[in-house]
Amino acid sequence: MAPAKKSAKKAAKKAAPKKAAAKKAAPKKAAAKKAAPKKAVAKKAAPKKAAAKKAAPKKAAAKKRTPNAAFMKAMTPSAELGAVIGTKGLPRTEATKKLWEYIKKNGLQDSKNKRMINADDKLKAVFAGKKQVSMFEMTALVSKHLS
Repeated sequence: MAPAKKSAKKAAKKAAPKKAAAKKAAPKKAAAKKAAPKKAVAKKAAPKKAAAKKAAPKKAAAKKRTPNAAFMKAMTPSAELGAVIGTKGLPRTEATKKLWEYIKKNGLQDSKNKRMINADDKLKAVFAGKKQVSMFEMTALVSKHLS
């Protein structure tokens, strides 16, 4: 029995280092395996970006922008606004363009704060009697004079 125990102990000792060696090798392989997929993922990400860049121009070329019919509808200006831009019916966008032409031609934009419009006698009637309005307020006031 003694020799059997000795051989069993020797076998256990031999098996233990093999298991330890196997355990040590396993983490190295796992680390190597983890590193390899990261590189593969990085390589896959680059072609996706290129594909996204190629897809963007196709969308822009596929559908052209059409103007909104509401913007093109002819509006009739009031008598006060008609004195500035004319009495002929025109779309809201054109009315705004003509109003800006009048403002620039007569130098009514404030020199220090370009967002403010100084009203002359004709514009004072459109701007509800105000001497100075902001360009954002101006569009709201002008819209009241279009029907």
